[in-house]
Amino acid sequence: MRRRTDWAVGLLLLLASGLWAKPADYVVVVSERTAATAGWRDVVATLAKRHHAQTLTWAKGVDDAAPALKTAFPRYACFVAQSDECGKDFVERVHAMTRAFDDDPYTDCFWGIVTGYDAAAALRIARQDKPLTVRRAAAATEIALDCCQEGLWYCELNQGKLVRRAKGGPPVVEKVPGDTTEALAKALSDYRPDLFVTSGHASERDWMIGYSYRNGFFRCEKGQLYGLDTQQKRIAINSPNPKVYLAVGNCLMGHVDGPDAIALAWMNNAGVDQMAGYTVTSWYGYGGWGLLDYFVEQPGRYSLTEAFFANQAALIWRLGLPGTTEADRRGLTYDKDVLAFYGDPAWVAKMADGPLTYEQALTAFGRDYALTITPKRGAESYATVNKNGSQRGGRPIIAWLPKRVGNIKVTGGAELGAVVTDTFVLVPRPEQTSQPVRLTFTADPVE
Repeated sequence: MRRRTDWAVGLLLLLASGLWAKPADYVVVVSERTAATAGWRDVVATLAKRHHAQTLTWAKGVDDAAPALKTAFPRYACFVAQSDECGKDFVERVHAMTRAFDDDPYTDCFWGIVTGYDAAAALRIARQDKPLTVRRAAAATEIALDCCQEGLWYCELNQGKLVRRAKGGPPVVEKVPGDTTEALAKALSDYRPDLFVTSGHASERDWMIGYSYRNGFFRCEKGQLYGLDTQQKRIAINSPNPKVYLAVGNCLMGHVDGPDAIALAWMNNAGVDQMAGYTVTSWYGYGGWGLLDYFVEQPGRYSLTEAFFANQAALIWRLGLPGTTEADRRGLTYDKDVLAFYGDPAWVAKMADGPLTYEQALTAFGRDYALTITPKRGAESYATVNKNGSQRGGRPIIAWLPKRVGNIKVTGGAELGAVVTDTFVLVPRPEQTSQPVRLTFTADPVE
């Protein structure tokens, strides 16, 4: 439920910054330095105007904005930051801040970080207002092409293997040269996917394409992404079409440690408007690989923003389960605050509608809510769609509430073990696969 502790501190900050206003659905959080810097001022102004947003500034650290952000309790929080501001410590603090609006352990708003190689790159992302429907996917690791209208993936485990799906056809395996550097560069520049997915070894400066065999690299220089094959041939990349990028299994790909970070190159000349990636070395994988479970493998159900935060909610829920092993607890704790989400959180990128293994329908009539979950594939309805990667499958079912609620009381389906928060409903995957299951509850709107 919504709390008003620290209200006085938040009020003082709002008065000091001249931002006294009723709580906003969208808040821009930015350092005083960035808000006063030429070019970056335009990024803040663009987001504020597009989303009728309140703006909060901080001086010494992003935590300075925490009391006022808690008081605002927005649905969306966008953190505008230059490349020297948004390193792994910044990402960790944003995770923690946005879970602290109330007493439950879950994230209390959708957030994203808008940054860029320079202000112009960040402004392009801030101005992106046309929703993206993902119809074409490309990847350097296995993805569920049956969930995509069309796409391709190059195998990181078996050298020379490509799987391609043309629109309306089945996935087909092809034999290709062992060095796929140029092929992947062309997949971006010529094939122009709406979604790009990678895994494998990486650092803040490069990505090693092959995982179990020798292959080339993607590297960056002055904000430009390029390929470098095993013969040291440099391959230019120019992929301006809007897209989303999921570095689901890469170490450090999401860590912006300055202007030379490869994440900034993805956003600068590879057309990436939203991106998720690890800010640390990846080993457990729940935070990254689960994005495919929610976004790709439930096509059309979740925006990428929703999928990211559904997976974060699933992680925190699993971390709190009594039956979670100590080994899992260590891995989940490691993953909890280290995945960065870049881009405007209110921008909508969704997979094109595709096959779903179960239906979920949330209805609301006044104070009465119901979530009905209907299996569509019998015993396979709640099975793992694709097992490539780490910690795949088993994700709970999550439905986002259309508005914040409080005074919640479950009136039916308590045996499902559901969690109902002020912003979403979480239901563990049902054991019943022959009939629908139904959760009902009452709740009051929170103004």
